[in-house]
Amino acid sequence: MSKDKSEPLEKAKNYAFLLLKFRQRSAKEITQRLKQKNFDDSVIKETLSFLKRQGFVDDESFAKAWIDSRLKKPLGLRRIKEELRIKGIDTNIIESNLKKIKQDYLEEEVVARIAADRLSKLKGIEPQKAKRRTFAYLLRRGFSPGVILDTLARI
Repeated sequence: MSKDKSEPLEKAKNYAFLLLKFRQRSAKEITQRLKQKNFDDSVIKETLSFLKRQGFVDDESFAKAWIDSRLKKPLGLRRIKEELRIKGIDTNIIESNLKKIKQDYLEEEVVARIAADRLSKLKGIEPQKAKRRTFAYLLRRGFSPGVILDTLARI
């Protein structure tokens, strides 16, 4: 490899490592960030290939880690799915990971817990208004409308 090609490649790798130091990233995120720094497509491709070979970038493990961290927030599966899609994760990877999660994840319980907490904070407000606000809050967090409505009807 010539000197003039290896220097940008090393800079791209170093920048990618800097990004990965803070959190795991998807291949699309690394690509976008390198493009923002005006690296050539060939350098980006080579950097990404290197990172994948070395195991620093793996969309499958990224998706698992992302889902785990977002469920702790807690966020709904719809929102998590959309976030992963935006981060460039393949639909098959998203679906297979969410399918595994759905077996143990009880959205109704999570929604009920958050809704009860939220409604207790809105005690001084008219009940219908408090329910509307809680519905909107849960919807923004990515929970399914049907589950939210069922939960709010029971409370």
